[in-house]
Amino acid sequence: MKQILHSVILGEGKPLCILHGFLGMLDNWKTLGTLYAENGFCVHLINQRNHGKSFHSPDFNYDILADDFLNYLDAHNIKSTAIIGHSMGGKTAMQFACTYPERVNKLLIADIAPKYYPPHHQEIINGLNAIDTTNLKSRKDADEQLKKHISNTGIRQFLLKNLYRNEDKKLCFKFNLEVLSEKMEEIGDNINSTDSFDGSTLFLRGEKSKYVTKNDVEIIHRHFPKAIVETIANAGHWLHAENPEQFFNKSLAFFNRG
Repeated sequence: MKQILHSVILGEGKPLCILHGFLGMLDNWKTLGTLYAENGFCVHLINQRNHGKSFHSPDFNYDILADDFLNYLDAHNIKSTAIIGHSMGGKTAMQFACTYPERVNKLLIADIAPKYYPPHHQEIINGLNAIDTTNLKSRKDADEQLKKHISNTGIRQFLLKNLYRNEDKKLCFKFNLEVLSEKMEEIGDNINSTDSFDGSTLFLRGEKSKYVTKNDVEIIHRHFPKAIVETIANAGHWLHAENPEQFFNKSLAFFNRG
């Protein structure tokens, strides 16, 4: 029996599915999701495998994540959808659109390019693995331990949103840290080299981010010939959180375009 990804569904109207990034979860998109729902969309905020409340599995690559998404659409009787994918979720969305183009009517990729990224989250993974969850008393306690490895307050807060109390009232992470720690190479993987999607596509990059450079535009058009590449001002990699107004306005205009 196929396991189906966990989601929260907001509003009614045209389907719009949102895929979060590495170590994120659907909660990161609730504010924007609500805005899309208020503008005529049925928004599916989805937790990818090994994240949020979705199932845990040792199997993890973009072909598998794309098939997870296909199973989700089938389970919810969605024939075709608009998609937003951020970072890791963007890679999933790109692979899905290339593999199942008939299921995608609009594709929006947030701050990631169709290229290989060397593992670069090791400091975060080391910090998370150093937290002693067996004796964890509070989120503040976790923050104090994480601070020894990660000085950026915003990144720590983002990561610690994943803490929850399990059935034994112990603080645990929602993401599958053990598997994700082992899959850093797969997370940086590119989509398949010959893949392409000929549909309507928008790439949004953060002005302060180094994830999508000018040199990547040629690579983007090789895989997504109809892609438009635009920049979100005063934003880094988490562009939807750092400049949500501009992200929302550009994305809504794209989705409503004929």
